[in-house]
Amino acid sequence: MKRRLRDYLALFLISGSIVALDQWTKTLVRENIPLGGIWMPWEWLQPYARIVHWYNTGAAFGLFKDGNLVFSILAIVVSIFIIYYFPRVEASDRMLRLALAMQLGGAVGNLVDRLTVGKVTDFISLGNFPVFNVADSSITVGVAVLALGAWLKERADRRKQIIEPPPVEGETPGG
Repeated sequence: MKRRLRDYLALFLISGSIVALDQWTKTLVRENIPLGGIWMPWEWLQPYARIVHWYNTGAAFGLFKDGNLVFSILAIVVSIFIIYYFPRVEASDRMLRLALAMQLGGAVGNLVDRLTVGKVTDFISLGNFPVFNVADSSITVGVAVLALGAWLKERADRRKQIIEPPPVEGETPGG
């Protein structure tokens, strides 16, 4: 019971911090920049980075416009799955735990927008890349951490097999 409580505490601290940062930044944008407006605190960054006020009714990169209901349901399903699955992940698999917490925070951050505003507020604009937000970044980085963790685990497992090859069928260990 204590372990499960500790597991959920870690999950909710990380994902909750992401949701809080995401919602705070989106509120700042909605309250201070008109829709379609741009804020450029440093002119020298203008061709590379700017803060804009934009809405998205679809998925990342503006795909599947007007899919708010579908993506709300998907975010709820993904969130429930992560909350269910998280305590079953080995405590030593920190990368998977971090990835799941980041993905939960991102999913919930955008879900809050979909349920309260009716669309997702995007504001980070880098070069010609589609406009995104903190929640989108958290999901993307969470997927990268998940992929990196899986790759490192597979590599370690392969190295372990080379050092300790599995016994051949019919042979006894040591002999």
